[in-house]
Amino acid sequence: MTPLPRLMVAPNGARRVKADHPMIPVTDAELIATAKACFDAGADGIHFHIRDAAQRHILDAGRYQAVLDVLAETVPEMYLQVTSETAGFYEAQEQQEMVRVLKPAHVSVGMREMVRKPEDWDAARDFYHWAADHGVEIQHILYSPDEVRSFVAACEDGRIPGAHQLVLFVQGSYAKGSEGAIPLEDYLAPLMQAEGLSYDWMICAFGADETASLTRAAELGGKARVGFENSLWNADGSLASDNAARVREVSHAIAALNG
Repeated sequence: MTPLPRLMVAPNGARRVKADHPMIPVTDAELIATAKACFDAGADGIHFHIRDAAQRHILDAGRYQAVLDVLAETVPEMYLQVTSETAGFYEAQEQQEMVRVLKPAHVSVGMREMVRKPEDWDAARDFYHWAADHGVEIQHILYSPDEVRSFVAACEDGRIPGAHQLVLFVQGSYAKGSEGAIPLEDYLAPLMQAEGLSYDWMICAFGADETASLTRAAELGGKARVGFENSLWNADGSLASDNAARVREVSHAIAALNG
């Protein structure tokens, strides 16, 4: 399994549009230019969403493939990850179908979107096993320590296959930013208690505390996802000029840990 990148940029997400910040990339050309700028600024991976002409989040295997092809030429050293996020527009079956058609090397999947009720586990288990069998590497998005515990249980009983997993912890929210964010150590505790499983983990963090949260993750041995999907702000509270500026600040903060 490919290790997660040290610093992944998430430049657009599913919700923010040009009205939120003029440098949010919403066209394919803008996305590719942003990827190059962020790579040059220190990002070694990108997690991206695609949008329609009205800037709405879409899951479209053909569009994804076209963007992936250009990114592979433009930033060949970058880890390229697509999203399967519903963003309130899609059902789990549609998310799974997009991934089955695209067969991306790397995709993020929210467990709580795959399993909204207990009876969803049969289809979710089939999907997770299909992905493992077809070389589709899933980074599992987990929003709370309770979700981490449920995820560990699903790995231990084989609903989610594999002894080594890629995970993303989400701190904060769109609505409240970093207010009420759960300490990172609370997410890690269930992982550390699991037997026979290993993890490559990363965090993303909403709001103006993004830089501090990502630096703390690096201190604890984790990796970082930075960008306008989660935060538009620098550590001093100022509005960032673009995604590359956020990459530079976090890259420098992490580098400073090593002196």
